[in-house]
Amino acid sequence: MKHPVDVHVGKRIRHRRWMNGTTQQQLAERVGIKFQQIQKYETGMNRVSASRLWDIARVLGVDIAFFFEGMETRLPTDQVDNGDMPGDILSDKEALELLRSYYAIPEPQRRRLFDLARVLSEAA
Repeated sequence: MKHPVDVHVGKRIRHRRWMNGTTQQQLAERVGIKFQQIQKYETGMNRVSASRLWDIARVLGVDIAFFFEGMETRLPTDQVDNGDMPGDILSDKEALELLRSYYAIPEPQRRRLFDLARVLSEAA
């Protein structure tokens, strides 16, 4: 049975890898393992050791704490009222694609787009 922490860390690895535009193969090569192992980490099937997580964090350019962000505030999905959002936003490919596109927009336009989205969501 998968442990919730391993699943969360795996999703954070996948999220960061995807945001960097890094493939599983590229990450595996830079860490010195097979890409199948990255697949197992990302699904939470295999637990990531501390030293391996250190290597992955270095390659992906984040602090180790990045992989645990959101764990302390996570509630069972039946206790969370998040409207139409998926239970885990990091596993939604459309949301990740939108996020990547958003950060590709120059800062002044991105700020205006953010303000527009906020107004539209409040009006809905």
